[in-house]
Amino acid sequence: MSKGSGISRTDRRRNARKERLRGMVPRGGVVLGIDLGEDKQALALIDHDERVLWRKTARVKARRLGDVIDAAVTAAQAAGSDAVTVACEPTGSRWMQVQRLCRERGLPLVCIQPLMSHIAREQQDYTTHKRDEPDAVLIARLACELHCYIPEELDETWACLRGLGRRRAQLITAVSASVLRVRDFLSVAWPSAITAASGPFDSLTWLAAVEAVTARCGPDPARLARMTEDEFLAAVAEAGRGWGLKRPVRRIVRNVLAVLDDPDAVGWSRRGLFRRTRDELADLRHNRARLLEAGAAMTAVLEGELGLARLGDIPGLTLAGAAAILAETGDPRRYETSKSMVKHAGLSPADTSSGASEGDSHISRRGRPALRSAAWRAITPLLQHNPVMAAKYQAVVAAAEESAAAAAAGARPGSARAAQAGRAVRAARAKARVACAAALLRWIYFMTVHDADWDPAAASGGRPDRQDALQAA
Repeated sequence: MSKGSGISRTDRRRNARKERLRGMVPRGGVVLGIDLGEDKQALALIDHDERVLWRKTARVKARRLGDVIDAAVTAAQAAGSDAVTVACEPTGSRWMQVQRLCRERGLPLVCIQPLMSHIAREQQDYTTHKRDEPDAVLIARLACELHCYIPEELDETWACLRGLGRRRAQLITAVSASVLRVRDFLSVAWPSAITAASGPFDSLTWLAAVEAVTARCGPDPARLARMTEDEFLAAVAEAGRGWGLKRPVRRIVRNVLAVLDDPDAVGWSRRGLFRRTRDELADLRHNRARLLEAGAAMTAVLEGELGLARLGDIPGLTLAGAAAILAETGDPRRYETSKSMVKHAGLSPADTSSGASEGDSHISRRGRPALRSAAWRAITPLLQHNPVMAAKYQAVVAAAEESAAAAAAGARPGSARAAQAGRAVRAARAKARVACAAALLRWIYFMTVHDADWDPAAASGGRPDRQDALQAA
């Protein structure tokens, strides 16, 4: 805290943020609230006493609001105010058109979080009553009260990275869905096929073998059992070319050939499910190729245009994984602190305490879900290949396991006390992964904002050895 004032750094940052917002929404000005829709836009101009000075409902697209905004500025001037601030919710991509129109006219734009307007709507009359025209007034009122934020404006490079990141996330979802569907189809039509390889969907040989069987066997895989091992190997090699398979693994080919006659299969479903499996494998092959292309494009942007190839020096973090995180954060330099970036991901702790009572803490989940998912996906390889992250995880889990072991001492296996101790350990593991994901975001923030290289000592909370850094340089 500051000496004598009792004001913390958090207070100072909040005050500075409010001053910036007050500069965008001056007290002597007026606010134009816009409730955006697909073909209908509701606008309301109010002053800081919440008096409505002008209204308009326009049956146009958001990109055609230029003339309506000009009419609102004219109405504000007639009311004696030249300072007009535009406020809206970030609805879909329509708000970007409003941002463009405001930039062309030199008008400041602030945005209202939809959650904030939802809560304010209920506080207003204790109902969930919702109409576009009152919502426009509500949005303007929240802006007057500074319950708003300054929207980001990405440059071309960061916008390209964001688009690639969202495409990559979409492809990851599609690939995962295809894997689950193929596994579900085979569990009915050909259950033994799943056991032919230890990691079937990671094996190109297994995928090519299943594709070869479902393309040739019709409703009965046993008809291929008369093929010799070399003949079946040639069929798998032919199917594997589409998967990028250079040489099939003979052991897996032999295993698949051995389970062609499966007594556990549901016979009447095979014809339809094998056809669906073949089609789903084609989708999986296509989406995996597109996924690699998206990752390569993101890596090229990160290395070539943003100059952040050093993020790949973090053990266990690929450049594609780092690019996926930065695609959702935008430029980390726009955040005041690394803590702000963690809050943006919704990974910051949310405590529930009052007086002597302390409840369970959990993450806020109020940030950007896609950023949270990208950070969560990146954690698994880091726990395996990054000693600093693994040590952080083990430190949190070990303390919980020790506490649980003490609590369950003397308890019978399967008793309520033992079950409670097991749940405590599982919860601690989940919390440890969350803490690791937040730590990864802080590392990326520090290395990007301060142009720093990877330093295990600094990442583990110690001071980096400057002499060693100079010698290494």
